Amino acid sequence: MTEETPGFEEKPDVPSGATPDDAEPQAASPSSEEAAAPAGDATAQTAGLVAQLDQVRTALHERTLDLQRLQAEYQNYRRRVERDRITVKEIAIANLLTELLPVLDDIGRARDHGELVGGFKSVAESLETVAAKMGLQQFGKEGEPFDPTIHEALMHSYAPDVTETTCVAILQPGYRFGERTIRPARVAVAEPQPGAQTVKAEETSEAGDDKESGGPDEG
Repeated sequence: MTEETPGFEEKPDVPSGATPDDAEPQAASPSSEEAAAPAGDATAQTAGLVAQLDQVRTALHERTLDLQRLQAEYQNYRRRVERDRITVKEIAIANLLTELLPVLDDIGRARDHGELVGGFKSVAESLETVAAKMGLQQFGKEGEPFDPTIHEALMHSYAPDVTETTCVAILQPGYRFGERTIRPARVAVAEPQPGAQTVKAEETSEAGDDKESGGPDEG
């Protein structure tokens, strides 16, 4: 059995002509390709992140456009619904007021004949007040020019004192609700007499000639 001498360490065999330092393994120095590899990986990773960021930005832009388009469509829908609601309400009120017109005509005839008295007068005036609050407006006056868009001529005559077709009598008043004409005013119209304009024009011309000549000749 071999006894080891205390404090004695075995050293590796060193070839002749070599120093002890040559026996220790040397740390391998990185080659140029290995040094360049991490830098290349970092560049590729950065490029990938940039590409992902661009994709996210594109997707965000598309979703933003979709949201804006959806919001615009919703606003248009709300406006359309509100407009339709107002239209339906106006039609309903116009239909109701149309049904009340015969009653209002009876009230008007009773007032013209002096029969609107007592409790009937109070009820009639209340009904007229409610109709006015709902937007009902009465129109049609004697002496106003005839307008076929709001007047309905039931009687026709000629008159020497008119220069255009004129409403000379209101047979039944017209009613409108807002911009909507519920019923045209039914009227009697008068037109200038045939030849009256010619005679008037001649008289005007003669008066002008007399004025220019200094008046009629004196004897």
